[in-house]
Amino acid sequence: MSTTIDRPADVAEDQIITTAGQKWSGVVRILLGFTFLWAFLDKTFAWGFSTTKAWLFGTGDGSPTAGFLKFGVNPNGPMHDFFTGLAPSSPSGIVNWLFMLALLGAGVGLVLGVGMRIASIGASILLLSMYLAVAPWSKYVDEGGSTVASNNPLLDEHIIYAATLMVLMFVCAGRYWGLGRWWESRTPSWLH
Repeated sequence: MSTTIDRPADVAEDQIITTAGQKWSGVVRILLGFTFLWAFLDKTFAWGFSTTKAWLFGTGDGSPTAGFLKFGVNPNGPMHDFFTGLAPSSPSGIVNWLFMLALLGAGVGLVLGVGMRIASIGASILLLSMYLAVAPWSKYVDEGGSTVASNNPLLDEHIIYAATLMVLMFVCAGRYWGLGRWWESRTPSWLH
């Protein structure tokens, strides 16, 4: 089954994204955005899915980054000392605020399809820093004496999500099932 796509003469064939591709890029954008937004909401309000102590509301006193930075960083990773040194001593620490604002900005931007460039790049930086913290290429022995190794020493979900975010940004996924076209008509190009 062959499908022909009408395109302007100045658009190369490799610059075409099909209608189905456009719609699915919008769906993937919303799903990935909700992943970030949910992490923000659960850590802020402690809805009990992965967070038991709320960051600012509800039970209070929960640090959204301390657990990962103290216990989730690969002890044999090259940046172990750097990341564990970032662990905040209180929930109001600057690292917590930066992390939570990154989750909120990425989540809202992706779900709504606005500010795709800054949301995608910002979220990718966050994901790549988490990738460096878990250092999947570096095996280690846990407290029980078991060797801990990742399924893949080079790739994990952080890299896959970051690559997906770049694709969504480059195909202007905010325009499909989102407010991207409206946003682009009202903001400077660097905010698209």
